[in-house]
Amino acid sequence: MLQIYNTLTRQKEYFRPIHEGHVGIYVCGPTVYGDAHLGHARPAITFDLLYRYLLHLGYKVRYVRNITDVGHLEHDADEGEDKIAKKARLEQLEPMEVVQYYTNRYHRDMAALNVLPPTIEPHASGHIIEQINFVQKILDKGYAYISNGSVYMDVEKYAQDFPYGKLSGRNLEEIKTETRELDGQDEKKHSYDFALWKKASPEHIMHWPSPWSEGFPGWHMECSTMGTKYLGEEFDIHGGGLDLMFPHHEAEIAQSCAALGHDSVHYWMHNNMITIAGKKMGKSYNNFITLEQFFKGEHELLSKPFSPMTIRFFILMAHYRSTVDFSSEALEAAEKGLARLTEAYNRLTKLQPGDKTTVELSSLRQLCEEAMEDDLNSPIVISHLFDSARAINTVFDGKATISSADLDELRDVWKTFVVDILGLQMEENAAANGTQDAYKGAIDLLLNIRLAAKQNKDWATSDKIRNELTALGFTVKDTKDGFEWSL
Repeated sequence: MLQIYNTLTRQKEYFRPIHEGHVGIYVCGPTVYGDAHLGHARPAITFDLLYRYLLHLGYKVRYVRNITDVGHLEHDADEGEDKIAKKARLEQLEPMEVVQYYTNRYHRDMAALNVLPPTIEPHASGHIIEQINFVQKILDKGYAYISNGSVYMDVEKYAQDFPYGKLSGRNLEEIKTETRELDGQDEKKHSYDFALWKKASPEHIMHWPSPWSEGFPGWHMECSTMGTKYLGEEFDIHGGGLDLMFPHHEAEIAQSCAALGHDSVHYWMHNNMITIAGKKMGKSYNNFITLEQFFKGEHELLSKPFSPMTIRFFILMAHYRSTVDFSSEALEAAEKGLARLTEAYNRLTKLQPGDKTTVELSSLRQLCEEAMEDDLNSPIVISHLFDSARAINTVFDGKATISSADLDELRDVWKTFVVDILGLQMEENAAANGTQDAYKGAIDLLLNIRLAAKQNKDWATSDKIRNELTALGFTVKDTKDGFEWSL
């Protein structure tokens, strides 16, 4: 039976859905004002793994992943310029042009990573009326106040009736200390009160009419609103990155409890961060590498291009709650591991059955199931697959045999866990690796022919090869040991 680590209770719990046979999941999706980077890939792949495993268990899953296209202010605070509006202003575009462009690119990157699309992908800007209604509920319950056309959560009033900070483990006194430097925001009663609705300044591009002002919803409001709209006032799982726990998810809990009288979420799940040199990778630190740069190898920290399946495998090799430190060397190791798994998968398809089985494979399915049931322990699943890969290679090399029934079972286990649950595209990865190797080999062959031509003083052939490769976009550099090239 599936156990998941509930961030709210800080322990593993057996998963029991609210409605038998049905599961509702809400995951915080991207803010679409720039290209997706490796930090965006991790929650997408983590909750894709959860989605796939729940489907494997036979549940009917409604998976909601939002698009934040309004209300996301600079530094995730209540003051500053909306990030999408800022991008639109700088590039002289309509805000929704920015949204559409980067949403399309996000979808492209997710498809490359073989992340299944959610069943519902709501946009914040498409749910303004619902967000206004949700704010009004909080006002009606007395946990919010209006100030100069903006609406703020009265955190101190709320904390008298509900435990504010229960998800992140903070108490109100700690929060007061941390936010004291923000005193002087005259509209608020307290510096730690957060915006439910913001009155738009004259230069603000995206704004809507409301009972309080022409304005826009606070960042936290969209998830409370859309989660309950599509999954009900109580639903099973809410997911996202660990960096969203405070203030975003803490504010979501407060909004839902204030409006509805109870928390909406039964299980909170958070994936840990991807770091670079020990520091969180993200746009706010300006140390991110986009997925497109990974796929093309176009970044100074990358030794080469890395395929989408290498990125996916790299993320799955670590448990979702552990920190992963990025390096090009770590990706190269993941690439080699994936190549070993791919080779075993391809050999498995070519195995011929014998009269009996002389390798131990009977417990593979159970071991993989137990690992997945233990809070989606993908690295343990991968280790069991590598163990069975050794047996596959032994049979392939003619040093052991496997019966027809056991071969059918082994193939089914590998397809189930490698392809259906881990989401690794074995055939495509093998083809991509083969194509890349052939491509590199062909360029090296041409440049070796050019090198021989130069040694024979056949300058016409030498120049022709170099000039035509240059015209195709290659850079060729002669070195004392031969040559170097790049695209």
